[in-house]
Amino acid sequence: MTTAVETGIDLADLAFWNRPPGERERDFARLRRLDHLAFFPERRVPLLRSGKGFHALVRHADVVEASRNAKVFSSEPAVTNPEPPGWVKHVFGDSMVNLDDPRHARLRRIVSRAFSPKMLAKLDDDIREAATRIVDDVIAEGPRDFVTQVAARLPIHVICDMVGVPDAIRAKVHRHVDVSTAYTGVRMSLPRTVAMAGRNMAALFSLQRLVIELGREREKNPGGDLVSALVTANVDGERLTPRELGSFFTLLLVAGNETARNTMAHGLKLITDTPEARDRLTGDFDTHIAGAIEETVRIVSPIMQFRRTVTEPYELRGTSLTPGDKVVLFYGSANRDEDVFPDPGRYDITRTPNPHVGFGGPGPHFCLGANLARQEIKIMFRELFTRLPAIRTTAEPELLLSNFDNSVRHQAFTF
Repeated sequence: MTTAVETGIDLADLAFWNRPPGERERDFARLRRLDHLAFFPERRVPLLRSGKGFHALVRHADVVEASRNAKVFSSEPAVTNPEPPGWVKHVFGDSMVNLDDPRHARLRRIVSRAFSPKMLAKLDDDIREAATRIVDDVIAEGPRDFVTQVAARLPIHVICDMVGVPDAIRAKVHRHVDVSTAYTGVRMSLPRTVAMAGRNMAALFSLQRLVIELGREREKNPGGDLVSALVTANVDGERLTPRELGSFFTLLLVAGNETARNTMAHGLKLITDTPEARDRLTGDFDTHIAGAIEETVRIVSPIMQFRRTVTEPYELRGTSLTPGDKVVLFYGSANRDEDVFPDPGRYDITRTPNPHVGFGGPGPHFCLGANLARQEIKIMFRELFTRLPAIRTTAEPELLLSNFDNSVRHQAFTF
C-alpha cells in the first residue's frame, strides 16, 4: 500500500489544495502512474468526522468503475470528504447524493420531472430573456467582476424561476447560497471553522424553511412551477415530503448554481487564453458550442471529488478493498488521464470523443441537472459572444480555497 509518506503527496492535507493548480496536476499524474491505489490517512478537521483514511481513485477507468457499481461503492452515509457529523443528516434530512437505491431511485424518479426535455424546452425563452437582461446590465454598468455580474446571476435566476421563488426574496436566496458554498472551502482553524459552520447552518435552515413554506402554500394552491409538481401527487401517487423538498431545494440551489456558474467563469478564462478556441467559437458558434461546453467541463471539473464507502470485498487496480473502506473519486484527475485524453492539459473544443466525468461518472448518480447547465451556458455564451465579441478576462481568477468545489470567487474582465 502506497501512502502519503512514500509519495511525498498528501491529498488529505488541506495545504495540498492551497498549491497552484499546475503543481497539483503534476502530483495527480504521478499517482495515476502507480499500479495500485494510494492510501491517505485522514487529518483531523474541526467539527467533522475523522476516519482512518481513504484510497484515491485518480484514473479515469477507476472512477468510471466505481461510479457504475453503486452496490459496492455506496454513497451512504455521505459523499463529502471528510464526513460531516451525524447530526447534520438528522437536522437537514437525507440529500439525494448521500443515498443508495431504493431510496435514491425513488427521489430521483420524482425530481427527474424537473429536468425532462419538455420542462427544459419550456425554460428556453426564460433563459434567453435573463441572459439578454444580464448583458444589458453589463453594458450599462461597465465590466467589473464577471462572476457577480454574469456567471452567478443566470443559474440562480433560472432555479428560482423553476421553483417559483417570489422576486422579492431572490436576493436573500442568492446571499444564502453564497454563504453555503463558502463553507466548502478549506478550514484552517477551529475558530474560523465554528464561525463558518454557524453561518452555513443558518443559511441552509433559511433556504429549507423558505421552500417548505412555499411547498405548503402550493399544496393548497398549486401552480405551474416545480414546487407545485413536487408536492402534489403524480400518476403513481408519489410526491416529496416537506423535509425531502427542503433537501432537494438546497441541493438544486448549491449544486445547480455552482456547476453552471463556475463553468462559465473558468470558460471565459480558457477562451481568453486560447485564441484558436475563440476564433472557432465566434466564427461558427452553433458548430462549436457543444464541444466547447464539454471541454470546459472536462478541464474545470466543477466538483473535484466525491467519496464512496465499500460494502463488500472488492479488487480494484491491484488493491484489495474491504467493507467499510473509503475511496475518493477525484474527477479532476480522471479528466486529465493521459490514457483517455491525448495531451490532456490542452484546451481543445474540437476534442472527440470526450468521455469526461465532470458531471460525475456514469451510473445512478450522474448529475440530473447536466442538461440544464449545458443549456444555461450555451444561451449565456451566445449572448456574450454575439453582443460582446471582444469579451475577455484581464487577470487570473480569484479561486475559493477548497478541496471540493472548483469555484471562482471573482474574475476581472473587459469587452
